[in-house]
Amino acid sequence: MKTNSSLLALAAASLGLLFSGCQTNEVKQVDAKATQIINADQISPQEWAQAADKLVGSLLTSGILDKAPQQPSIMGISRIINNTQQQVDTDALVKKIRVALSQSGKVITTTTVGLGGKAEDPLAKEAAEYNAAMGGEKTVVQMPYWSLSGKLLEDKIRQGSSTQITYTFQLSLTQVKTGLAMWEADEQISKVAKRSSAGW
Repeated sequence: MKTNSSLLALAAASLGLLFSGCQTNEVKQVDAKATQIINADQISPQEWAQAADKLVGSLLTSGILDKAPQQPSIMGISRIINNTQQQVDTDALVKKIRVALSQSGKVITTTTVGLGGKAEDPLAKEAAEYNAAMGGEKTVVQMPYWSLSGKLLEDKIRQGSSTQITYTFQLSLTQVKTGLAMWEADEQISKVAKRSSAGW
């Protein structure tokens, strides 16, 4: 009986070690404002956010926003196109840029004029139209003076077992009345990923 008990205890301990060794999933908390790289061949949300901060800084220091006849000037958001193979929350990037520009006091973003005639805030648009109708006034929509657009790009160069990946965040500020891009800038992030002998 003692022998059987010892064997059972040994078997249980062995199984415990076996299952504990199979548990490779580890949850690690990541600082949302840190520059930690999760995958060498991908760009993290923090890195996109940092690129957005640099572009906003470039726009503010360019002085172009001060040339608008009305201060703060009205800006509309066109679109940020993701041409990379990565899933990117472009809405979050746009919101980050809008907040930074709004806090500068130089820009106000319209939410009632949108791409394709679709308002970002339909309720605000309907309320403005209702108030104008009740007052017997003609609805006057304040058109944006600026339009902000951008692209996310990805370029890969393979050499042997290494791949250099360059991500580019482009932004353009267009004067709506003339259709001319009055400011443009881009930020690049390059990484080198090495392929293991077992493949990617």
